[in-house]
Amino acid sequence: MTTQTPTRPRAAVASGITVKDRVIAVFPLLVLIVLVLLVLTQQPNFLSIASVRGLLESMAPILLLAIGQTFVILTGGIDLSFAVVSSLSTVLLALWLPDMGVGALILVPILACLTGVLTGTVVAFAQIPSFIVSLGAMGLWTGVALTLSSASTIRISAGYDVIGWVTDMRIGGLPVSALIAILLAIIISVAIRVLSRGRALHTMGLAENALLMSGNPTRAYRILAFALCGLFSGLAGVVLASSQYSGGPSLGDTLMLPAIAAVVIGGNAITGGVGGPLKTLVGALIIVVLRVGLNAIGIDPAYEQIIYGAVIIGAVVLTIDRSRLGIVK
Repeated sequence: MTTQTPTRPRAAVASGITVKDRVIAVFPLLVLIVLVLLVLTQQPNFLSIASVRGLLESMAPILLLAIGQTFVILTGGIDLSFAVVSSLSTVLLALWLPDMGVGALILVPILACLTGVLTGTVVAFAQIPSFIVSLGAMGLWTGVALTLSSASTIRISAGYDVIGWVTDMRIGGLPVSALIAILLAIIISVAIRVLSRGRALHTMGLAENALLMSGNPTRAYRILAFALCGLFSGLAGVVLASSQYSGGPSLGDTLMLPAIAAVVIGGNAITGGVGGPLKTLVGALIIVVLRVGLNAIGIDPAYEQIIYGAVIIGAVVLTIDRSRLGIVK
């Protein structure tokens, strides 16, 4: 008697997509729907305009940070300094707004982008793991922010009218900062699909050596990923400074875990090559809905960081591609 070896469906073989891949792809969206339904049982007015407005206001800086981090994670790296760069951006904005006005609003994101360029350049040319380089950068930019601010919060009074619209302006009752962040996620996702080299960062994460052997500038792609991460950190800093009426050396630091959690829980593989901004958008929505849900059931906000850490570990366990790893250390 001969036995037949079980085979995968032809469509799955042709596309390289397994049943597990499909489940992981829709799982974050299912989690979001379930969370919303659970919160509705505790807060029936959760989907009112006022509630959604508050939800989106808290999501805007997290989503901007998470989109930036997505670029780096797609390449298989990680940037641990991105939240610190957003804090530094709030300090620079608070210091420069009174004298520079709109110029500060333009210059701060550019300088934040350059911090990413610096980190990416070291990673690409020195061939040092991004975890180590960005960890060092985190300490560096924290020190700069503490020095410039004298380790204190800087209130924004003169010049606030320049950035006040970021959080004060509404479209249909919803904050324009969050709508812009969502629009950016959609535009970037479309660009990735339409542009001829739109998936270069994905390929970096999946097969960097093959990309290099085909003549592509892999170093430039890696630097670009970190530069975009820095740019979005700067934009998140603008939103934070506008919402808090101040700049501070640690204003955005607590958003590091929620932002990374948004990336991985949205379905972006921590090993790189799989995901995109739309997945990150779903992840960011999960994080802010989860935060509301925790408050609704009476969990102390002090426990949020613990839960975010657990969420990151759980999401990595579900999405990690073990076939691309050797020995895990």
